[in-house]
Amino acid sequence: MKLGILAAGTSPPELIDKHGSYAQMMMQLLDKTASGYSFEVFEVHEGVFPADISVCDGWLISGSKFNAYDREPWMLRLRELIKAIYRARQPLLGICFGHQIIAATFGAKLNKFAGGWGVGLHQYTIKAGFDFIPAGTQSVRLNAIHQDQVLSKPANAEVFASSPFCPFAGLVYGETILSMQAHPEFSGQFEADLLRLRAGTSVPAGVAQQGLDSLAGGKAAQQREVAQWIASFLNGHRVVRPCNAF
Repeated sequence: MKLGILAAGTSPPELIDKHGSYAQMMMQLLDKTASGYSFEVFEVHEGVFPADISVCDGWLISGSKFNAYDREPWMLRLRELIKAIYRARQPLLGICFGHQIIAATFGAKLNKFAGGWGVGLHQYTIKAGFDFIPAGTQSVRLNAIHQDQVLSKPANAEVFASSPFCPFAGLVYGETILSMQAHPEFSGQFEADLLRLRAGTSVPAGVAQQGLDSLAGGKAAQQREVAQWIASFLNGHRVVRPCNAF
């Protein structure tokens, strides 16, 4: 299965040599599932888009430093691409910015959350009944860094993960789109390095320290588990019928 990574941004230049780009982190995460994926990266934030959605079997939209509610030309083009992927019933995964711009494409409200930043290790409640998640799973831990949030549920989506801080943390759109606010591709070390880099600049120093404290609490993000969920979703959901809703 060939996956096209629609890179909406990349990791900070100070960290890229050590940890790789967001696209590379996603490849490394999904390689752990032994699903045999191949990848092609499209730097959509630089205006590089696929010639046609048929060039890949499925798609991923990465995180980004940009705001998904902005109206930059490349973001508007990305929204149209999301609609095309949805109509074609191709699998699509959205992470952080990707999660947000997919939701916005289908009518959700986005903005900076009144409760402030969500950083460090977060725990989310998992709703039962989704076949890509093992039965009996009640919660999951993942690293996060965001101030913007999805503030309303798109009409065509279901919530599979939530928390008091982030009610729409994980969304599923029928059988082909999966998205999440947190970063399954972020290791604890990258999250810590990112928070130290951003402390006192884009992220308030006290908030960054709280995030660092959460990483030192003895528990780690459940990256491998969520990677398997993603692979199960991507591998198990295929084109079933045309969709003309958008």
